[in-house]
Amino acid sequence: MTILKNTTFTFRALVPAAALLIMFLLVLSCSEEPKSADQEEWVAMFNGANYDDWTPKFAGYELGVNHNNRFVYQDSLLSVRYAKTDTFKGNFGHLFYKQKFSHYKLRATYRFVGEQMTNGPAWAFRNNGLMLHCQEPATLGLDQDFPISLELQLLGGDGTNERTTANLCTPGTNVILNDSLFTTHCVNSTSKTYHGDQWVTAEALVLGDSLVQHIMDGEVVLEFKSPTIGGGNISGYNESAYEEGKPLKEGYISIQAESHPIDFKSIEVLNLCGCMDEKAKNYKSYYVKADNTTCIYE
Repeated sequence: MTILKNTTFTFRALVPAAALLIMFLLVLSCSEEPKSADQEEWVAMFNGANYDDWTPKFAGYELGVNHNNRFVYQDSLLSVRYAKTDTFKGNFGHLFYKQKFSHYKLRATYRFVGEQMTNGPAWAFRNNGLMLHCQEPATLGLDQDFPISLELQLLGGDGTNERTTANLCTPGTNVILNDSLFTTHCVNSTSKTYHGDQWVTAEALVLGDSLVQHIMDGEVVLEFKSPTIGGGNISGYNESAYEEGKPLKEGYISIQAESHPIDFKSIEVLNLCGCMDEKAKNYKSYYVKADNTTCIYE
C-alpha cells in the first residue's frame, strides 16, 4: 500500500507540472514575432562545401565540365585556381548559378590573390566579373568565349597605377549610357582603385531592363538602362541565341575564370520580385515587381 500511495502522489504531482510546461511552450510560440515585411531576406549563393547550385562552362568543353578543376570550393570560399602547369589557351570559363533573376540586388565580397596563369592576356591581370542577365547556360556554343550578358567587371590594382573596378563590359549586348546608345565593349566606373589582396565588396541593383547600377562603398559608380542583345564582342555563339535587339529583362548570374586566381568570401542575392499582396504571409515591402503566384496565405 505504501508503494501504491507514493506512485499515486508522484503521478498527481507531475500532472500540473506538465500542464505548466505546455502552457509555457504555447506562450513562447505565440510571443514569437513574425518576420517583418521590411526585413530583407538575402540568400547565400554558395555554402563553401560544393558547387551543386552552380554549373561550369569552359570554351571548348561541354556544359558541366570543370576544366582542370579551376573552380574550387575550399575553406568556405568559392575560388578560381590554376595549376602551375596550366597554360592559357583561350578557354575562358564561367560558373553559372542555378536560378535566373529579373529584379534583384547582388552583393559579392572578393579578393585577387597569387600570380596570373602562364600566357594569360595582359588585360586579364587581376580581372574577373559578375556576369548579369546571362543567357541560358544550355544555349552557349561549345566554343563560345563569353555568355551574352552584362559584366560587372572586377579589377584589382597593380600596386601603383589607378584602375577602377565595377566597370561595365558588354559581351553580346548594348545599353543606354548617359541617354545614348553604348556599343563600345567596356566603360570605366568612377570607383577608387583597390590594390593588393584586400577583401572588396561590390554590389549591383538590377531592375529588369529598366535600370542597372554598380555600387561600391555605398556609392553608385556607374549606371545604365535598356540592355539589349547585340554589339558583338563575343565569338562561338549559337545564332539561335543571338537575337539582335531583344531586350534583356532577366537572366542567370555567373562568375568568370579568365586567367587570374580570385577568392569569393560570399555572393548573396536579394530577390526583388515576389508576393506583393499585403495580406499574404510572405509579402515584402521592398519588392518592386509582383509575382503573386508565390503568395502564401496559410
